[in-house]
Amino acid sequence: MQTPQRHNLTHQLTHDLGIAIVNGKYPIGKGMPSEADLCVEYDVSRSSTREAVKMLSAKGLISSRPKQGIRVLPESSWNMFDTDVLTWILSSKPSLSLLKEFTQVRFAIEPEAAALAAQNATDEQLAGIEFALSRMADADNGLDDPLEADIEFHTSILNASGNRFFAQLSDFIGTALRVSIRYTNKIKGVPGADVQKHADIFNTIKSRDDKAAREAVSTILVEALELIESKL
Repeated sequence: MQTPQRHNLTHQLTHDLGIAIVNGKYPIGKGMPSEADLCVEYDVSRSSTREAVKMLSAKGLISSRPKQGIRVLPESSWNMFDTDVLTWILSSKPSLSLLKEFTQVRFAIEPEAAALAAQNATDEQLAGIEFALSRMADADNGLDDPLEADIEFHTSILNASGNRFFAQLSDFIGTALRVSIRYTNKIKGVPGADVQKHADIFNTIKSRDDKAAREAVSTILVEALELIESKL
């Protein structure tokens, strides 16, 4: 079992190397320093370095094989659903094309999740969505964080869908929304989302109208996609 200190060092090294790879410090297809050299470069133990290499391999960023060393894999191999990988990419080099692709993924997930929430949400889950909506209203008056409130609203719907696969995408959706929402709000020149449109979504879910819920979510996603495409 790792000690807390070793765990923290491993996590920090994984983060530092992940950022370095995404930023191109270690070019795709090229060899990286050996584990021994990374120990020296980042001033960490061999065991922490070995664990970090394993974690980056599991995330699809690198391969590490005997006699071949450590090599950076092409972006097509990176696990984009891994929240660490997505965070590194979005914090280092977010692109409009990536935000467009993410919004397209939202199209494939969130309208259906809202429809399922209209069918399956428990009273407690409906209260969770409504609470997030109230946070959005408070944020409009400077009493809450508009980004965090917006993210909570959308992830609450995923969790209320009754679909375990959708629910487990909450971290992925939330991670990408931190960049996507900030960008689209900047284009619109507003600090937060349109509370009324989100209230419409909640009301369709609460009234158990799955078709209207699907359409209400699609409406705001069309707007987000059009805003991004207008800047491409």
